[in-house]
Amino acid sequence: MKGSYILVVKLRKNSSIKVGSLDKIFFPKGYYCYVGSALGKTIYLEKRLERYGRLNRQKAGNLHWHIDYFLVDPAAKIVATKIFSNKDVECEVSRNLAKISKVVKNFGSSDCKCEGHLFYFENFGKIKKLLASR
Repeated sequence: MKGSYILVVKLRKNSSIKVGSLDKIFFPKGYYCYVGSALGKTIYLEKRLERYGRLNRQKAGNLHWHIDYFLVDPAAKIVATKIFSNKDVECEVSRNLAKISKVVKNFGSSDCKCEGHLFYFENFGKIKKLLASR
């Protein structure tokens, strides 16, 4: 399967995380929505999400993408995912999330013009509504 997705991660405590070339970023505890996609011929959505789950459980691995650095932090825990159609809606979803949450600038958006693809929410309320929507 191919598609765009939202990965919801709970950060259980304030953390400063070195995120590849972005250097160290302070993340307040709360919930984060990461918007991504797996649309290529060899990168399948299921494999991408499985990889994230392994990184998050093992807290180690080969770190390639910004989200990888976030997921291996001991305070991070994946709590939900939402998969969209096989269309590339990653940037559209990111623009919409930017209207209702705080954007982590430059995170996950090195290959597009978006401000960022990681979004902070203090609590799970708005995210719950987002996950329930089509």
